[in-house]
Amino acid sequence: MNQSTTRETLASRLGFILLSAGCAIGLGNVWRFPYITGRYGGAAFVLIYVLFLVILGLPVMVMELSIGRASKKNIGLAFQTLTPKKKGWPVYGKFAIVGNYVLMMFYTTISGWLFSYFFHMLKGDFSGRDAQAVSSFFSSMLGNPLGMTFWMLLAVILGFLPVARGLQSGVEKITKYMMIGLLALMLVLAANSLSLKGGAEGLRFYLIPDFSRMAENGLFEAIYAAMGQAFFTLSLGIGSIAIFGSYIGKEHRLTGEAVRIISLDTFVALASGLIIFPAAFAFNIQPDAGPSLIFITLPNIFEQMAGGRFWGSLFFLFMSFAALSTLIAVFENIISFWIDTKGVSRKKATLYNAIAIFLLSLPCLLGFNVLSSFQPFGAGTGVLDLEDFIVSSTLLPLGSLIFTLYCTWKYGWGWNAFLDEANSGEGLKFPHGLRFYFKFILPAIIIGLFTKGYWDIFIK
Repeated sequence: MNQSTTRETLASRLGFILLSAGCAIGLGNVWRFPYITGRYGGAAFVLIYVLFLVILGLPVMVMELSIGRASKKNIGLAFQTLTPKKKGWPVYGKFAIVGNYVLMMFYTTISGWLFSYFFHMLKGDFSGRDAQAVSSFFSSMLGNPLGMTFWMLLAVILGFLPVARGLQSGVEKITKYMMIGLLALMLVLAANSLSLKGGAEGLRFYLIPDFSRMAENGLFEAIYAAMGQAFFTLSLGIGSIAIFGSYIGKEHRLTGEAVRIISLDTFVALASGLIIFPAAFAFNIQPDAGPSLIFITLPNIFEQMAGGRFWGSLFFLFMSFAALSTLIAVFENIISFWIDTKGVSRKKATLYNAIAIFLLSLPCLLGFNVLSSFQPFGAGTGVLDLEDFIVSSTLLPLGSLIFTLYCTWKYGWGWNAFLDEANSGEGLKFPHGLRFYFKFILPAIIIGLFTKGYWDIFIK
């Protein structure tokens, strides 16, 4: 029987948008975006960031969705399905699937941390702890491989359970409720932060443009940071967005759908700043970057806040939802590859991959304790840094470059075939007149990002 006639589809347009947004919305929205926004001048940085979302993130997302919808396959098979006589392109499809595995090798561990913190915050284990004790709690968690293994395994199980249930009854239904819950939690948390005495100063810091602050840190660095955040926040380049394109019909043009997905992703990023900055300023705590913001700084803030145990529990529930939405989306991409290429049932593919992801996640987890002597990029780095580099600095930009070239050059799928797919249906059209930009300038920008990522790691 022909695969395309039996392929599962999503039940609703809302399900597609929430699933795709759930894949894009991740931890980078919450702990990286607010920090770099404050560092590079608040609203001034946001304006540059939104510009790059439109000129960089949006077109690549439309291209990835188009490849998925036209092929009705996962990224591992999409290129050879669309252009079977053009060799070479399908090779990247396999690398993209590998990228999904590598992403999950560290994302499951961080998700486990969030589940752990939600449990301990709800239980009241942070009550009465001073700043040093909260910091020690995080350190002791990293030093306990058995405890981290439990929480990582829970993340793997919770991520794969909806996938095992099926596309509509599991992935779509559960993600829909979870994303609605995530958005509701954000609004409640933001309202609470904005009501704190002294929070207005944090709001000014976040939302009023400060070009002098941007100049202090370097205009070029601010532009590069905005470009990088706009690009990486959408999880483009490894087919985790394309898979949901393969599950939808041609009723709506893909540019409009991509605008909706990116708008939802941006809303979450902006709302994260509304939660974090007023709260940090209200208690005179400077927000930091990276894990310390989520696992040390914010628990200290909640500890000082009236009803802090309640608000802290809600915050880590929100963070858990953000992480879990990405796990489910990427797991679905991996499972669809197995179903399409190996011909195995969804439940068998889920079981095999749950075991594989669990085992593959152990090196990252052990990198904080048993394997801490392995420091691939110098002192203070570990397995997580290496895995993150493979995905964020290598496969995401390379994959996006390949999608762009494939959709705009005659040696690939070609501009006309791409436009026909992207503009099928009703809604916002992909701009035909900007072909030169998409064919030459956009690839140059992506190559620049890729080169800068390697320069910063190996030469700077």
